[in-house]
Amino acid sequence: MSVQELEKKKTIDLRKKHIGPSCKIFFSHDPIKIVRAKGQYMYDENGQQYLDCINNVAHVGHCHPDVVTAGAQQMEMLNTNTRFLHDNLVLYAQRLQATLPDKLSVCYFVNSGSEANDLALRLARQYTGNKDIITLENAYHGHVSSLIDISPYKFHQLSDAEQSQFVHVAPSPDVYRGKYRAGHPDPATAYADEVKKIINNVHKKGRKIAAFIAESLQSCGGQVIPPVGYFQQVAELVRKAGGIFIADEVQVGFGRIGSDFWAFQLQGQDFVPDIITMGKPIGNGHPLSCVVTTREVAEAFMSSGMEYFNTFGGNPVSCAIGLAVLDVIEKENLQGNALQVGQYLTNRLEKLKEKHLLIGDIRGRGLFVGVELVRDRAKLTPATAEAQEVIYKLKEQHILLSADGPHRNVLKFKPPLCFTTEDVDLVVEKLDLILTELEEALGLKKHTTQSVVTENCKRKLSAEGNGNSEIIERDERVQQQNKTNKRIKT
Repeated sequence: MSVQELEKKKTIDLRKKHIGPSCKIFFSHDPIKIVRAKGQYMYDENGQQYLDCINNVAHVGHCHPDVVTAGAQQMEMLNTNTRFLHDNLVLYAQRLQATLPDKLSVCYFVNSGSEANDLALRLARQYTGNKDIITLENAYHGHVSSLIDISPYKFHQLSDAEQSQFVHVAPSPDVYRGKYRAGHPDPATAYADEVKKIINNVHKKGRKIAAFIAESLQSCGGQVIPPVGYFQQVAELVRKAGGIFIADEVQVGFGRIGSDFWAFQLQGQDFVPDIITMGKPIGNGHPLSCVVTTREVAEAFMSSGMEYFNTFGGNPVSCAIGLAVLDVIEKENLQGNALQVGQYLTNRLEKLKEKHLLIGDIRGRGLFVGVELVRDRAKLTPATAEAQEVIYKLKEQHILLSADGPHRNVLKFKPPLCFTTEDVDLVVEKLDLILTELEEALGLKKHTTQSVVTENCKRKLSAEGNGNSEIIERDERVQQQNKTNKRIKT
């Protein structure tokens, strides 16, 4: 390798000097320097192995040899843009379309999920002639300006930001913590009615809807699984109002959910979006993404008179890598593995929930699973500090996990699809021990003997370790059993 290898401290110093301070790093008080990776494992500069439970970008496994070889061989031969004919572009588009309903037949290749979602908004507005967008509470769709506007997960962090008058936020269809919960007789209709109210208000202002956009399963919003029937009802309402439906599959597509190749298919075969966007896992780490839409939407975009050209989107190297990813998913039955191992993971976590009061909810599909931690199951009090403690404790055990959601209290499992049942056993075993320790500290365990630990052990935990900006302080006071219970102050 021609790149100079630096001491970890030097790497940190140079990062602070030359990289924007808004670019956060995992475990900021003691960041990990990763120098190589393979499969579901990452390795630091000392050769220490870490089990990766969070990297949904390395979809078929880090540095998969088939993907690396496909990219390298094509790079040796040609890399150019889509203004020249090349078989890789059309063969890849054909392969992608074969995984989708027939209606979704036209591809636009770009370089990131943000680019894909930005283009999806342009397509929707050109096709409908309307401007207003409905998005979901806690949604995240990308980092460019047009997407910050429709990402409450981001714009709610800006104290002086004003929500765009053309953006309307519907309640997240969360049946655990949301407005309409699991006990509701028809949460899908109830949440769809909230969208209907928004549409009616927009019409009262003399405007119309361009699109409703949603992640097929909310990721940053806390691993939220919409009730079946919700998308169908919303799509009907939006289309009647002159708009179209955009399904964001950037986080959850390509077989991650196990039962289906695309997460929107969980809603049923009778639901087909007008546009879907792809990213992250599509290139297994290579910058590649795609927008797929109907012929009608594509023709309307063409009628604007403006050519669409993307310098790198759809180049031969990217398409070769994309084809290799699809080949590996099929050859190694990774969608089947996501279903089998994901169900095993969910079953193990459900058993853990029976044992640990801190676990309020287990939800997910395949290898996309959330564990919501709460201090009180009845009040659903978010266990934010405890979630961060779990993340740091697992890191000490060389397991990488993250927490997200509006309260930063949902542990997120979204590992490479080569994850195994042995990996699940390891994570669940360590999680069990960590939760036991935390519950004893909180006094949540009724029939356990509390151990004596160093008294007044104070730690400052930063949520920046998972890309968050909040600072959470944990002041753990540990006393013997005949004295007061341990507590964690936040």
